[in-house]
Amino acid sequence: MMNTLVMKFGGTSVGSAEAIERVATQVQLARESWPQVVVVLSAMSGVTDSLLAGANGAAAGDENSLAETVAVVSEKHLQTIEGLLHSEAERELTRERVRTHVHEFSALCHAVHVLGEASPRALDAISSLGERIVVHLVAARLREIDCAAGAVRASELVRTDAQFQAANPDMEATRVLTRDTLAPLLADGVVPVVTGFMGATEDGAITTLGRGGSDYSAAIIAVALDADEVWICTDVNGVMTTDPRIAADACTLRTIAYREIAELASAGAKVVHPKAISPIMERGIRMWIRNTFNPDGPATRVLADGETQNDGVRAVTVVKAQSLLALEGRGMLGVQGIAARTFAVVARADTSITLIAQTSSEQSICFAVPQVSAQRVIAELEREFKHEFEWRHIDRVCAQDDIVIVTVVGAGMRHTPGIAGKVFSALGDRGLNVVAIAQGSSECSISLVVAAADGDDSVRAIHDMIITRGQQEVAQ
Repeated sequence: MMNTLVMKFGGTSVGSAEAIERVATQVQLARESWPQVVVVLSAMSGVTDSLLAGANGAAAGDENSLAETVAVVSEKHLQTIEGLLHSEAERELTRERVRTHVHEFSALCHAVHVLGEASPRALDAISSLGERIVVHLVAARLREIDCAAGAVRASELVRTDAQFQAANPDMEATRVLTRDTLAPLLADGVVPVVTGFMGATEDGAITTLGRGGSDYSAAIIAVALDADEVWICTDVNGVMTTDPRIAADACTLRTIAYREIAELASAGAKVVHPKAISPIMERGIRMWIRNTFNPDGPATRVLADGETQNDGVRAVTVVKAQSLLALEGRGMLGVQGIAARTFAVVARADTSITLIAQTSSEQSICFAVPQVSAQRVIAELEREFKHEFEWRHIDRVCAQDDIVIVTVVGAGMRHTPGIAGKVFSALGDRGLNVVAIAQGSSECSISLVVAAADGDDSVRAIHDMIITRGQQEVAQ
């Protein structure tokens, strides 16, 4: 495909009539430089949560919840239409699209109410409605400003397996469908406005790629089209050295390596969906992280790993509301399969492990999970290792709640001696204690477990070290 740009806009970027007007203007400007532009959208901010709350209320038999959700979702979109669109023809067409999708929501929730449960398949059909509505608003506004555009459902493009709520794309089938559907539109100068977050199975059942999956949608479509660039347009100035709500002096990184942004995304930085990184990296597609609300402000370009300098520590992020679990026992030494069974238990409890640490003595396995899942995981571990407890191979499962995971990221850390020592010194100088440590063999990141009460102070301490080091390098 020739000179193709994929622009992805998040929920806040389309959260109001004013925000959508910004999006339309930026798409129009991009068309002046790019012959072919594809737009991928998240639902308006708050809509997906409202839809899921209504579905869960219907499953619980709460009819009022359904009526409230219908009213909220309808009003949000209809008010946006009134503030956004000027052509009565476009207004009425878009209103009708809203009414159709809200009616579908009501019908789905009625079925959920009758069954008394919301299956993953039903939740995917329901939670994708926000994206299916908003594409019509954006496409209509683009047409009003003389930018040819058409709404496209990603269910026509992205073929997935049947793992509802966390579907995996079939890239070969998706490539064919995407090219067959979008190539004629692009050739005619039309901007396809595509629903993010969703796909469909071979038999047409709607699936979703997981929360935050619109970034992944943009990556999938970019790869399928052999696009030149992907712009992830959000509500912050690119990738920052840390969360500006924690450290006011956080600044934008002008460049970042694929490996670094992948580590940040996996470590809780809400910049880009972790799954979006790999397919773009493998194809060598250029990526930018930009601010919809400050399009001329700082932005971050994502570069191939070999294109960046060895800058040591680049950023620090934090994952909150975690619990640290430890399986301990002197009898674990040399007993095969303990770790494998432990992690299988966690998977059985539908929980993801956010950090792992094990001593070389093999007398304990320590790992972190989201705090909301901790008791469920502990109960499963106690059932799994019932006999090991009786035989005293395992002494106990202990838990420490109210902890956070602070992760320091930088591809250049591997080639910069003393980084770990400086990190620990920065914390020690402020009297902050580290509970556990994990570092991968790539040495691109170091993760530290600290008490929740020390989380923000730990981030600020490490961030001060990053900023000070950067200033010293500039002075030199």
